[in-house]
Amino acid sequence: MSKYKVVVTDYNWPDLEKEENILKKVDAELIPAQCRTEEEVIKVAADADALLNQYAPISAKVIVNLTRCKVIARYGIGLDNIDVKAATEKGIMVVNVPSYCEDEVSDHALALILSHARKVLYYNLQVKRGIWDWKTGKPIFSLSEQTLGLVGFGKIARRLARKAKCLGFKIIVFDPYISKSEIDKKGIEKVDFNKLLKTSDVISLHTPLNRSTKHLFGEKEFNQMKPSAFIVNTARGGLIDERALYNALINKKIKGAAVDVLETEFPDASNPLFQLDNLIATPHVAFYSKTSLIKLQTKPALDIARVLKGEVPEGLVNRELIQKTTGKISV
Repeated sequence: MSKYKVVVTDYNWPDLEKEENILKKVDAELIPAQCRTEEEVIKVAADADALLNQYAPISAKVIVNLTRCKVIARYGIGLDNIDVKAATEKGIMVVNVPSYCEDEVSDHALALILSHARKVLYYNLQVKRGIWDWKTGKPIFSLSEQTLGLVGFGKIARRLARKAKCLGFKIIVFDPYISKSEIDKKGIEKVDFNKLLKTSDVISLHTPLNRSTKHLFGEKEFNQMKPSAFIVNTARGGLIDERALYNALINKKIKGAAVDVLETEFPDASNPLFQLDNLIATPHVAFYSKTSLIKLQTKPALDIARVLKGEVPEGLVNRELIQKTTGKISV
C-alpha cells in the first residue's frame, strides 16, 4: 500500500504517465477521476494527501471536507476555480504553473487577431458557399492603420505586444497595476479603460478572473467600442458577459469576436454564440504545444512530490504558509 494518495480531480489529455512516474518516486498512488461538481470531488478526494486539479471546482465547501490534504496543485496559471483563501486558512498549499505557455497563448491570440483583421473566416465561408469574390469582404484595413488594445500587461500580453508591434499595430495598454514608466519602456502607451474601449480596433484580454474583473466586458463596454472593432479572449471566459457579447454581435455594436475560453466549459453545443458567423471559437487550446503540455503535466506533479517530502514547491501561491524560521513547510 502506498504512503500517499494523490487524486487527479480532472484532466483532458490521453494519459497520466508523466505524473505517475514522478509521484511513484515518493511512494504516492495516483487516483484519476473526471469530476465536474463539488460533490464528486469530495467523494473521491476527502482522504487524499494531495490534489491535481484542472477545471473541477475546489471551493470552500470542498476544502472543509479534505481531511488529510497538504497541497492542491493546478494544471495551469489561473486559480479562479480554487478558493485559495479557504485553503490557506486550513494550511493547505496551493500551487500553480506560472510559466509554461507564454509563447503559445500569445501566438494563438495573434492568430485570432489576424484571422479577423484579414477576414480569413469570412472568406473561407464565402468560398465554400461558391462565392469567389474578394470584394464581398470590403473594407479591410492595413495592420499599420490599426490599434491593438491590451487589457492586462503580464508576460503573455508583453509577448503579444512585441509580436504585434513587428506587424505594424499601434499598441495601447490598460493595466492599473503596472506603472506608466514600466509600460513606456516598451514603447507602448498606457491608457485608461474608457480610452482603450473607444480607440482600439482590436481588444485582446490578458487579465486574471476575479471579483473585480468578472464580466469586465458587458453591454456598457460593447456600446463604447467602435462598430468596426473586435474582441479576442484567450484569458478567462468570465471576463466577458456572453449574453451581452451575443447581443453586441447580432446588433452590430462590434464587428466580431474570437474566444478560446467561455464562461462554461465544456460548453453546450446549443450555445447561441456558435450560430454566429462573426464569432471564432476554439476549445481552450491556446495553451497547447507539445512542449507546453509536457511542462503542464510535470511541473505540478513535481511540486506535489516536493511538498510530500517537506520541501517548498516552486509554484507556491500562498507563500505565507512557509515557516519563516526554517524556510520549509510542515507536512
